[in-house]
Amino acid sequence: MSKFAHLVITTFILFSFSTYAAGPDPLPSWQEGKLKKSILDFVAEVTKAGGSRFVPPEDRIATFDNDGTLWSEVPTIEVEFTKNRLQEALKKNPNLKKQEPYLSLLKGTPVTQLSQKQILEVVALTHTGMSEEEFSKEVREFFRTALHPKLQVPYTQAVYQPMLELLAYLRANDFTLFISSGGEISFMREVATTIYGIPSQNIIGSYFVDKLDEKNGKLVAVRTSALALVNDKENKPIGILRHIGKRPILSVGNERSGGDIAHLRFSSESERPNLQIMINHDDEVREAAYSEKDGASLAAAKKYGFKILSIKNDWKQVFPSQKSIAKDF
Repeated sequence: MSKFAHLVITTFILFSFSTYAAGPDPLPSWQEGKLKKSILDFVAEVTKAGGSRFVPPEDRIATFDNDGTLWSEVPTIEVEFTKNRLQEALKKNPNLKKQEPYLSLLKGTPVTQLSQKQILEVVALTHTGMSEEEFSKEVREFFRTALHPKLQVPYTQAVYQPMLELLAYLRANDFTLFISSGGEISFMREVATTIYGIPSQNIIGSYFVDKLDEKNGKLVAVRTSALALVNDKENKPIGILRHIGKRPILSVGNERSGGDIAHLRFSSESERPNLQIMINHDDEVREAAYSEKDGASLAAAKKYGFKILSIKNDWKQVFPSQKSIAKDF
């Protein structure tokens, strides 16, 4: 059995454990408190046939951001993949090392300090010019070998255990789950089913324009450098509506760059009973502590009535392989 296959099975077992071995408590890694109770109460209300807040299964739509919501984004996993791909691209074309933004990157400038235009240029260089099958192969190889620098585990284990439990709980109550992320759609699809149990057709993300070509007598979709959609900020509701055709009644995002404000607000304005959660990364010991300079996401949470999730206070355990070191609150 390959290391990657073993990793897939191990992760799936952890996912299954959160689904079936939780006993009477479907969210064992969550601290008892107002937030956990609000989730349990909400699910109970929308699934109670004949109740005033009942929502039929076909309308029980839940959407989740990915980076910083379902798995760690310190570092952002797709950025690490992009850096690996960039090294290969620079080997093939050394002249790029003398040009911007590659010159700055080689000098140590963080990707986050580049302009959006420069970031898109780097992503286009590392993510396009190949078939979808070839790109998927590169993604699988990355996940087979790369390790999270802080946790020293494969990136597929840098997922949040409490969120795995929430996904399993919602699935058991006939919610249909979607990921809506700024990440590239094909990148996420390679691991979403294995890690989260979310099928590839339920992934909404940024994507490039494909062009149909024929290689070795077979039709293939070739990834061009033309960007079709950046599925972030105000574009998230557009992507959700285009892909799903209705507003979600439960949405979860996190406070980084304001990327999920519109996402959660779109859900909060549903005519159905609804619930939104904004994750606050405030646990430097077990995960990371960071926040927006302008505090826009937390301010929006208060304005629109989103629940704020404190990783430090609301989660007993953060990662599947991490023992609980949090106090009971």
